[in-house]
Amino acid sequence: MSTHTLSVLVENKPGVLARVAGLFSRRGFNIDSLAVGPTENPEISRMTIVVAVEELPLEQVTKQLNKLVNVIKIVELEEPSSVQRELLLAKIRADATVRSQVLEIVDLFRAKVVDVSPEAVTIEATGPVDKINALLRMLEPYGIRELVQSGMVAVGRGPRSITGTSTR
Repeated sequence: MSTHTLSVLVENKPGVLARVAGLFSRRGFNIDSLAVGPTENPEISRMTIVVAVEELPLEQVTKQLNKLVNVIKIVELEEPSSVQRELLLAKIRADATVRSQVLEIVDLFRAKVVDVSPEAVTIEATGPVDKINALLRMLEPYGIRELVQSGMVAVGRGPRSITGTSTR
């Protein structure tokens, strides 16, 4: 089973997210990551959906998604031809005895410290999934107290805009 990243442009209307997620649910696919937000056009939202599924079932889901009335366009974003990023906020145990070591790791990964307390630091990091996972592996021995990750956001490389064009 392989992981696929879909960029789905939809009308910015109530209930669209539930219909799209419901379609994946009915097919028995677990969504690994889901991020939804506005585009440069306030009437259109972009859903970035990461799902682990084989090619043929993905093609069937894509065809069914295209039939939903509020779906404008679906594009599969493959890594070499797209920019893909996640956001991580993590609170790391970092008392005076290990704080400098934690800060060195944070700096190495070009992450930022966004909050400090006597016992912990909260960091922010953005980047590809591999970078985020490597950072977490390095910080894990110090103790991750809290963790939140956004869903994947992605956009195709180059000047082409897919907003406002339809494949129907």
